Amino acid sequence: MSIIELVVPVIGESITEVTLSSWVKEDGAYVELDEIICEFESDKATVEVPAEKAGKLIWVAQEGDDISIGGVFAKIDTSASGGDSGASNKEEEVPAEKKEAAPTKEESKKETSTASDSYASGHPSPTAQKLMDENNLKAEDITATGKDGRITQDDVQKAIDNKSNAPAKKEEAAPKKEEKATAPAKSNAAFSREQRTEKMSRMRRTIAKRLVSAKNSTAMLTTFNEVDLTEVMALRKKYQEKFVERYGIKLGFMSLFAKACAKVLMEMPDVNAQIGEDGKSILYNEFVDISIAISTPTGLVVPPVKNVESLNFAEIEGAIKGLAKKAREGSLTLQEMQGGTFTITNGGVFGSMMSTPIINEPQSAILGMHTIQQRPMAINGEVKIRPMMYLALSYDHRIIDGSTSVTFLVKVKQLLEDPITLFLDL
Repeated sequence: MSIIELVVPVIGESITEVTLSSWVKEDGAYVELDEIICEFESDKATVEVPAEKAGKLIWVAQEGDDISIGGVFAKIDTSASGGDSGASNKEEEVPAEKKEAAPTKEESKKETSTASDSYASGHPSPTAQKLMDENNLKAEDITATGKDGRITQDDVQKAIDNKSNAPAKKEEAAPKKEEKATAPAKSNAAFSREQRTEKMSRMRRTIAKRLVSAKNSTAMLTTFNEVDLTEVMALRKKYQEKFVERYGIKLGFMSLFAKACAKVLMEMPDVNAQIGEDGKSILYNEFVDISIAISTPTGLVVPPVKNVESLNFAEIEGAIKGLAKKAREGSLTLQEMQGGTFTITNGGVFGSMMSTPIINEPQSAILGMHTIQQRPMAINGEVKIRPMMYLALSYDHRIIDGSTSVTFLVKVKQLLEDPITLFLDL
């Protein structure tokens, strides 16, 4: 018997531990070289792990276990042929006539994959499962094309696309909702006292640790202002159709806010800087990488759009859309998650009217956008209804003075209230 140990590979510079989120191949299954056997969840991304050799897989760790980088999580018996330790002995007992009658190579392959087929068939990968949960899809709604009948991210995405392009199916499904509504509720639903405990995902634990660290290690303050979005909304309404025709993507609020922030950040380097690791120096960035907060089923991620100061509005929109899609599919790479000199978070999409966002370390400031509300405002001595949004800037007072933070927010407000200056770079 020849056994090799599989250890957790180095995933990123700052990552010292991962969580075994899912086994793709079951214990005792025969695996081929480079076949995906499990998935690890790190602080920043989900990573698929291939088999280093062909042979019989032996689990060492279980789903949900935390394993250090370099730690053993599985073994492979490379002496096993076809995944069934008794397969070779059984073959010797088979009469020669039967051997000639059957295509031995194909049959043996079928025998060895029986266990893995039953495990993988109709079973989604963790990233595919997240996408299914987000879009209320079940395994029976999806055509699996992965190895051994496994459901992949692409399979789920195709099902989502088909669902959005098939309105007739929704109409057919309507009567079922009525039937469901008439069904009697469970007797214990109203006064349930049940509780359940679930282990926090690695991403959720990382978010919790970083938020507490930011609160404890920075002198964080928040300043507020409000912006009148009348001109921004008029600009979008007037040019949206031509913008889509030219660039194939809509002009959203986020690119306008990102561009306004980038312009002011280049003028006010303190807000775009960070305190050095030694705590005695300041690192000034001569570029603007804006991290965009994106909500996913497993938690908040903040991948950066790089060099926003040099991108046009269509390029910013395209970059944000691409990162958001990858984030919700769980396919962001570590490289795509790293960096960022400033963060924008938009709680307004969930209806938030005002908040105090927490700094995304090691950055020194974060801008919070909120919901747009029609409010009466005094304009040149007259009361007019305007689309207003509260803005919040949380900043590290160790590096950014109060006057600097207020000036930054006022400059961003002025650019958004007169957006032509953004396009003309004035």
